[in-house]
Amino acid sequence: MFDIASFGSDYDEARDKFLAAARRAGARTHRYDNPAKGPKGGSLSTDVAWLGPDDATKVVVTVSSTHGVEGFSGSGFQVDWLAQANAAALPKGTAVLFVHAINPYGFAWLRRVTEEGNDLNRNYVDHSRPYPENTGYLDIADWLIPADFSPAGIAAADAKLKDYRAKVGDKAYYVAMSGGQYTHPDGFFFGGGGASWANRTMHAITDRFLKGKTDVSVIDFHTGLGPYGYGEPITHYDMGSGGSRRVRAFWGESVTESKRGQTQSAARDGLGHYGLNRVLVEPATRLTMCTLEYGTFDR
Repeated sequence: MFDIASFGSDYDEARDKFLAAARRAGARTHRYDNPAKGPKGGSLSTDVAWLGPDDATKVVVTVSSTHGVEGFSGSGFQVDWLAQANAAALPKGTAVLFVHAINPYGFAWLRRVTEEGNDLNRNYVDHSRPYPENTGYLDIADWLIPADFSPAGIAAADAKLKDYRAKVGDKAYYVAMSGGQYTHPDGFFFGGGGASWANRTMHAITDRFLKGKTDVSVIDFHTGLGPYGYGEPITHYDMGSGGSRRVRAFWGESVTESKRGQTQSAARDGLGHYGLNRVLVEPATRLTMCTLEYGTFDR
């Protein structure tokens, strides 16, 4: 049964609970120091815990705080799992890797973005190539963040967004707004002008702990979409691919796939899903990944 005490009230408490649970479970931990500071001037870090044999060929990975402020949910799950963990009970050749607060700045400051102002889940693109275009965002950028923030100015911008949505339809509207963009650093869902610290750190973790493993299964915890309290497992594999088949074999028919149009998620590139698939490549490594998205209260 889940222990509500596993949740922290802020980043510092969540980190303390995570490290304490990792110690009690006998997990091996490693720290990646973030260059930014927390609201009270304290240090920030991404911490990982490895539970199981070092030579495991199969690894289950959990990631919290890709979108900083959403880290409370994933952290609570990680702490609760570690509190009940028993390395001896793991299947032979299997280990678990807990990645706590991959975006510690956003977690600590209660922001979605990283210290660079990047949406991390739009930042995992190949930054050596031209960035993906989102022409729809260009159409509505000035209305999403209007120059005039008076009540009249906001009302006018909202009216234009409403007209645009009616014109293009819900799907195109959500892709335009939240699909990711690389032109407006002060805008919504900005994917960045280079690899963020959290992106580089996730690659360092992958190189250290996951390269050479035959099977890697990843659950990336998020909150905000869907009905309150329901955890929607979302994936972004091409239809009919080996990854798509593994996901459904692993998590069942509750999985929704963006390529089938089954989810509200409108991201088109830059996801951690795509970033990991670029470095953990079949047939050397079979990556099976989902974003577990929990609905929250309406604001």
